[in-house]
Amino acid sequence: MEEQLLPTEENKFSVGTSCSTTVVLSTCVVVCGSLAYGFAIGYSSPSQSGIMADLGLSIADYSAFGAILTLGGTIGALVSGAIADMVGRRITMWIMDLCFILGWLSIIFATSAWWLDVGRFLMGIGAGVFLYVAPIYIAEISPQSIRGACTAAITFMAYFGISVMFLIGNILTWRPLAIVGIIPSLVQLLGIFFIPESPRWLATIGLDKEVEASLKYLRGKNVDISSEAAEIKDNVESLQKLSGSRYLDMFNRKYAHSLIVGFGVVILLQSGGTDAIASFASSIFKKAGSSVSFATATMGLIQLPFAATGILLLDATGRRPVLMVASAGTCLGNFLVGVGFLCKDYDQMKQLSATLVVTGILVFSIFYSMGVGGAAMTIISEIFPMNIKGSAGSLAIVCNWFTSWIVTYAFNFLFERSPSGVFFIFTIFSGLMIPFVAKIVPETKGRTLEEIQASMTLLN
Repeated sequence: MEEQLLPTEENKFSVGTSCSTTVVLSTCVVVCGSLAYGFAIGYSSPSQSGIMADLGLSIADYSAFGAILTLGGTIGALVSGAIADMVGRRITMWIMDLCFILGWLSIIFATSAWWLDVGRFLMGIGAGVFLYVAPIYIAEISPQSIRGACTAAITFMAYFGISVMFLIGNILTWRPLAIVGIIPSLVQLLGIFFIPESPRWLATIGLDKEVEASLKYLRGKNVDISSEAAEIKDNVESLQKLSGSRYLDMFNRKYAHSLIVGFGVVILLQSGGTDAIASFASSIFKKAGSSVSFATATMGLIQLPFAATGILLLDATGRRPVLMVASAGTCLGNFLVGVGFLCKDYDQMKQLSATLVVTGILVFSIFYSMGVGGAAMTIISEIFPMNIKGSAGSLAIVCNWFTSWIVTYAFNFLFERSPSGVFFIFTIFSGLMIPFVAKIVPETKGRTLEEIQASMTLLN
């Protein structure tokens, strides 16, 4: 009888290679939020002409509508870490869903620019919370061998959401399109009832029995979770001995490496034009003289297979090589767009303009979806120690949204003055990501969260 209760080589599996049904289900529920985020990002491009015509908005009004998502995202990011640390990851995702639902309802019934902006702002708050809590939750529940793939699935579904908006936005008007946008949040709102709380968050509030119960549920009946549970508890106990209970403690020198990596990656990411291109793709294609419907549909379709490839690459080759190669690709894409618009100023080269611009945007979309977005999100979810994860993680997302707001709001004005100049600026920032990753960002593939965070924290 005793021998049957003891783990043996036949019935004991490695946690690092365990992928249970619960992990898959939890990931699927979380990526519903990713789909909602993708819908929110992709909505403004196909709906631009319809909203401006129906509600009589100017370019300045619509620029504000597009950019206010990022302002709401900044607010959401500011409070996301504190909320997630206080009430847990699951309840935080419920709050996120409510923001998305109320935001979409405001847009669906909007009769003026004010209601549009209120809805877009609420959706921004939800998106800001999402960018923190979703990758953090996935990283905290996933086995190390598939953590990169699970986290990258968030980016894949975001691109799927953007693609869906671009595709059906050519068919539906802006109000029915907003009705489609609300669906993923309703699905996730129900799905959260069936997923467990993060065991690492449970450890931070001292619920040791719940930690083991959550791990057992996540890893499966035949997996010995004792060593993983012990590592999580030991890591939390050691970090609690360090400073880190106050917001400003994250700026202690011992956390400098984590902060530089986290903030640097998101600032360079957004300065490369990511959200501006996604939000105003229709305007870019129209300015270049290409078919807007064909170009946006192609952009939507081409991202998906490459985003799926990126899921596999993160755990196969590592985060650093994927991020560097993909950044080189986005740099090339931005450069081609800049050259394309430059050609419009020369009569003998005008015929090349539309081709170069569309090619450049597609190249940018391919490499961003294949690696930049997924690798950056994965790294951010892995590097911060548990005792500063709430404050540092939320501040990193604030940097992401604030940079996105600056770039998105300024884009239309700068684009009107110098279309090529804007994309050459994006080229520079995309290129800067390569030496930054090569010199500063560590490889996190195949390591537990506790190992990564210990290696980046100065204990002396």
